Amino acid sequence: MKKTALLIILFIISLNTMAQNLMTPEILWELGRVTVLGISKDEKNIVYKVGIPSIDENKINSKNYILPIGGGNATEVKDTKELLKDKNTSPDGAYIVYNEEVKLNKILGKDFYPELEKSKVQIYDGLDYRHWDKWNEGVFNHVFFRENKEGSVGIDVLKDQAFDSPQKPFGGDEDYVWAPDSKSIFYVCKKKSGTAYATSTNTDVYEYNLETKKTTNRTEGNLGYDTHPTFSPTGNLTWLQMKRDGYEADKNDIIVSFKGININLTANWDGKADSFKWNPDGNKVYFVAAIDGTKQLFEVNFPGLTKIAIRVGQITNGDFDVDEIVGFSGNNIIVTRSDMNHASEIYSYDLKKKAWKQISNVNTATYNSLALSKTVKRYVTTTDGKKMLVWLILPPNFDATKKYPTLLYCQGGPQSALTQFYSFRWNFQLMAANGYIIVAPNRRGMPGHGVEWNEQISKDWGGQVMDDYLSAIDDVSKESYVDKTRLGCIGASYGGYSAFYLAGIHNNRFKTFIAHDGVFNTVSMYGTTEEVFFNNWDFGGAYWEKDNTIAQKTYTKFNPANAVEKWNTPILIFQGGLDYRVPIGQGQEAFQAAQLRGIKSRFIYFPEENHWVLQPQNALVWQREFYKWLKETL
Repeated sequence: MKKTALLIILFIISLNTMAQNLMTPEILWELGRVTVLGISKDEKNIVYKVGIPSIDENKINSKNYILPIGGGNATEVKDTKELLKDKNTSPDGAYIVYNEEVKLNKILGKDFYPELEKSKVQIYDGLDYRHWDKWNEGVFNHVFFRENKEGSVGIDVLKDQAFDSPQKPFGGDEDYVWAPDSKSIFYVCKKKSGTAYATSTNTDVYEYNLETKKTTNRTEGNLGYDTHPTFSPTGNLTWLQMKRDGYEADKNDIIVSFKGININLTANWDGKADSFKWNPDGNKVYFVAAIDGTKQLFEVNFPGLTKIAIRVGQITNGDFDVDEIVGFSGNNIIVTRSDMNHASEIYSYDLKKKAWKQISNVNTATYNSLALSKTVKRYVTTTDGKKMLVWLILPPNFDATKKYPTLLYCQGGPQSALTQFYSFRWNFQLMAANGYIIVAPNRRGMPGHGVEWNEQISKDWGGQVMDDYLSAIDDVSKESYVDKTRLGCIGASYGGYSAFYLAGIHNNRFKTFIAHDGVFNTVSMYGTTEEVFFNNWDFGGAYWEKDNTIAQKTYTKFNPANAVEKWNTPILIFQGGLDYRVPIGQGQEAFQAAQLRGIKSRFIYFPEENHWVLQPQNALVWQREFYKWLKETL
C-alpha cells in the first residue's frame, strides 16, 4: 500500500515537472500544422491533413486523417479523394473544372531568339515583371474544364488571354466555382496587363457559359477587389467585395446577387469580413472577422427583398481566434481555432448551447507539457484621447516582484489584425518562454476597432501610429515588473518600417531593434516594389509628385532613411532574397547606413526566402539568431 502511494506521489511530481518545460524553437518546429480539407460525404467525419516539419529533410511533410465529427480518435488515411465531395466536379457530375499554367507571352531571350537557347535574358515592356517571389516568364494560370470521363480533352476558359485565374500569388481553386445548374463556371480575374495590372486591385467575378462560350463580367460596376465566389444553398451568387480600386485593405463586404439585385449584407456593419459560409438552410451567412484584438464568429440574416431588417450579430467571444469556418453538423458549426499559446486545432461550437468542444488534439500533449504564458488585455489612452487595446504577454510562471526585459512588438500589414494568432516565426509564446514580456498594441490601422480606426494609418505611416506605439510602451513601462533599462523593439514588413522609424525618434527608450523585411527608404521602395497600387494608396502617390503634399510627407518626414543621423541603438536586420514586396535593397540600405554610422548591427540574409521564412532549417537559424541578438544587446 505504501509502495503504491509512493508511486502515485512520484507520478504527480513527474507531471508537475513536465508542466514546467518551456517552449523552444525546436519544440515549435515539431508542432503539427492542421489544415481542414472538409466534412466527409456521409457527414460523419472531418477530413484534415497535418503538416509535420522535418528539420533533417528541410521540408514539411503531411499526413491525412479522418476524425469523427463529434470527437474521438483520428485515423490516418492515404487518399482523401473518395471521402470528400469534389467542389470541382459539376453538380450534374458531367464535367471537371481545374487550373493549369499556360505559356502566352514572349519574355525570355530564347522566346525571341530560339537559336540562342542558352541565353539568360528577360525582356519586359511593362510592369508586373515580378510578383511576390517569382519573375514573370510569360506563364499564366488558366481555368479549364473537361468532360468527367477518361481521355477527355480540357477546354481553356480564358483561351489566349494573358490574365491569371486563379490569381497570383496565392489564389487556388477558391477562385472558381460551378453554377448550381452546371451550365456556367464563375471565376475571379483581374483582366489587366503590365503596368495597369501593377497599379490596380480591380478583380472581377466572371461567368463563362459552357454552351455559348461567352463570358460575362458579373461585378463590372465595382472597381475594387471581388473575390471568393460561391453559391448559397438556394442558388444565389455570393462573394466578398472591396469598393475602391488600389486599396487592398478596404472594408470587405459580403454581397449576394438575388433576383438581379446585389444586396450588401454587411454595408451598415462597422467591420471587415474575412471569410464566410452559408448555413444549410440558406437564410443566414456565418463569417469570421476581427473584433477587439481577437477574431470571432458572426452571423447575418438574409431577408431577400422583404422588409425584414438585415442584422449582423457576434456569435462567439473570448481570448482566442476563430480562424476558419469548416461547415455545419446539426446545431454545431465546425471551425478551426487558435490563441497565442496554441496552434490551430479543430473545434465545434454549439449554436444553441453556446458551448465549445475541442475535436482534434494534434498538439495537445505537447502543450500539456509546457508552462504557458499569460495574455492580458490592457487599454491605453492615446495622445489623441482614444482607447487602444494592447495585448500584454507575460512569461510562464510570471512573478510580479521581479523585473523583466520587455519587447514592443510592431505588427505588419500595415492593416493586418493583431489578434490571438499563432505564428511559427513571431511566436509570442516562445518570446515569453525566453523571459521577455511582449507589448503588442492594436495601434492605428488594425481591423477590429471600426473602419475609421483601420483606415487612419493610410498616408500617415509615421504619424499618429508612432505615438500609439510609444503610448503603449510608456504605459506598460510604469509597471514595477518592467525593466525600463531593457526595452527592445521588433517587427516585420510595416513592423520593420516601424522599427527603422522608431530608431530615429525613440529618445533612448529602446536598447535594441530587430527589423525583418522592413521598409527603410520610402523613395526606393516606391521604385522597386511590385504591387504599385499599395504604395500609391498608402504613400499618397509617387515621389516625383512635388505638388502632392501628402505624398511628399511620406517621402520626407515619414522616411526612416531621413532620420539615420539620429540612430544610436544596435539593430538586427533580416532580409529575404526573394522578397519582391519589400525588396532586398531596403535591408541593404539600412544595414549599410548603420555600419557606416558605427552602430552595432547585423545583416542576416535568406537568399531563398520571400517575405516570410518557410524552410525549417532557415526558420531555426532565424529563431536562434533572434534570441542570440537579444542576449547580446538586451
